[in-house]
Amino acid sequence: MERKGRLEMRKTVSVLLMLVMLFALVGCSGGSNGGPSGESEGDLPADLQAIVDRGVLRVGTKVDVPGFGYQNPDTNEVEGMEIDIAKALAKKLLGDESKIETQAVTAQTRGPLLDNNEVDIVIATFTITEERKLSYNFTQPYYTDEIGFLVKKAAGYKDIKDLDGKTIGVAQSATTKAALEEKAKELGISFNFSEYASYPELNAALASGRIDAFSVDKSILLGYVNETSEILDYGFKPQEYGIACKLDNKDLAKYLDDFIGEIKADGTLDSIMEKWNLK
Repeated sequence: MERKGRLEMRKTVSVLLMLVMLFALVGCSGGSNGGPSGESEGDLPADLQAIVDRGVLRVGTKVDVPGFGYQNPDTNEVEGMEIDIAKALAKKLLGDESKIETQAVTAQTRGPLLDNNEVDIVIATFTITEERKLSYNFTQPYYTDEIGFLVKKAAGYKDIKDLDGKTIGVAQSATTKAALEEKAKELGISFNFSEYASYPELNAALASGRIDAFSVDKSILLGYVNETSEILDYGFKPQEYGIACKLDNKDLAKYLDDFIGEIKADGTLDSIMEKWNLK
């Protein structure tokens, strides 16, 4: 009986050892679901973990701004500086720069798409203003521009004062109109305004003579210059672009801001700007 008891005890110990080893193996294999980036489960706040679990970063981008976010008619792919920023972010968060899903936005739709959770973030020449900070979180600026004017060469305009009383075309829901009204008041001149939903529509309005000038940030205007048009040397009111996310996504906002700081510091952002001739 004594021998039988010793055998039973050995079997029990063996079973316990096997269970301990099994639990150890499960613990080692199940601790990471953040992909190649090395982010482990529990390391990320809920709003970031939701993106990791989905496996794709949903980004609102422009598709009509050459150099920033533009759907290339030859390839049908969306390309530009802001697309490359999104890819760099996806590589950091998901371990793969291809894990982005872009959604076309305009100045009018980018806010509602964030509000409705149809995109996680917006990288779309979104100018940072104190008023907008009441509705959305913004990162530190990744690009700074100024407002300018695209005009027909034949019109002979050389300065903003030459546009006194003229019709200026602006994008719907953009900050441009308010900035122009403020500047006109300061200079003692006046403008008429015509608002359009997209930049191609504004460019077409200029070409057809429905507006006298197309006004928005100069880097955006660069994509629409042709042999008959030019950008006035005059520019005003610096426009700082930031990545935007929902106001209640505080952890995501901090992650995004840190990311912009990192790509500024390591030269990645400069390389992207050089690639798209935006230096």
